[in-house]
Amino acid sequence: MSSKLWQPEVMVNASAALGEGPSWDDRAQVLYWVDTLGKRIHSFDPVGCRSDVIQLDEYVGAVVTREEGGILFAGHQRIAAYDPATGTTSTIAELTPGDPDLRFNDGKCDPAGRLWVGTTSLTNRERAAALYMLDGDALRPVQEGVSVSNGLGWSPDGGTMYYIDTPTQQVAAYNYDPDTGRLADKRIAVDFSREEGWPDGMTLDEEGMLWIAHYAGYQVSRWNPATGDKLFAVRLPAPNVTSCVFAGKDRSELYVTTAAQGMSGEERGQYPQAGSLFRILTDLKGAKTHRCRV
Repeated sequence: MSSKLWQPEVMVNASAALGEGPSWDDRAQVLYWVDTLGKRIHSFDPVGCRSDVIQLDEYVGAVVTREEGGILFAGHQRIAAYDPATGTTSTIAELTPGDPDLRFNDGKCDPAGRLWVGTTSLTNRERAAALYMLDGDALRPVQEGVSVSNGLGWSPDGGTMYYIDTPTQQVAAYNYDPDTGRLADKRIAVDFSREEGWPDGMTLDEEGMLWIAHYAGYQVSRWNPATGDKLFAVRLPAPNVTSCVFAGKDRSELYVTTAAQGMSGEERGQYPQAGSLFRILTDLKGAKTHRCRV
């Protein structure tokens, strides 16, 4: 085994306040991710090690690639398309009625190309948020009474959806109907209550194992959702690990976002790489990132 495997390295030292939502564009071979509080969409070319930034004027919780080209992002209270040729945005859907205390958070596309995206409260209200599904231009709530909507993922066979509402300290699993997006038979796949930190963003590998970012827990960890067992973890030199995705030509590179928010001056001195985008070379292959058909 190469000594470089499983060793986190900084690819972009962005000092992001809240790095989140990494998404791999397999066509362009570009990684997108966001700084939610910095109101930025980042793009990173792993081959050329080139990093670019799109500055927005609103919070941005997630970014996904579109089947027709370009990207969609979940802004403060809207889903919008971004045209890289013109630098303009166009609104696809909005939260109605809009509660200014809520903003969109983590989001991903399912195997059918629907966008799933949740909300969270800016003032930390409990159970004030929801998980939504965007199908066409219709945005409808799928789960209500959510506190901090976070990680999403689908099993390689497309029959199961996994979901994290962070304060529950659980990963929920649902039977998933790819034709309708309907969820059924909720059960608990992972109990996080004895773990260091809080479950945040999530991705899967081709073996169907879950990879979960530990906010305030210094690590990403691999779990078997069938047994609920933690298989192993990779520690990072940053306390707030927020999300992860497999990327690269063969999807064997695990990219991990982190956050610098809420850290004291002493902590920032101790962890100067907090807020960076990290890469971990692995001997596994990640599940494919789905494109949005909206």
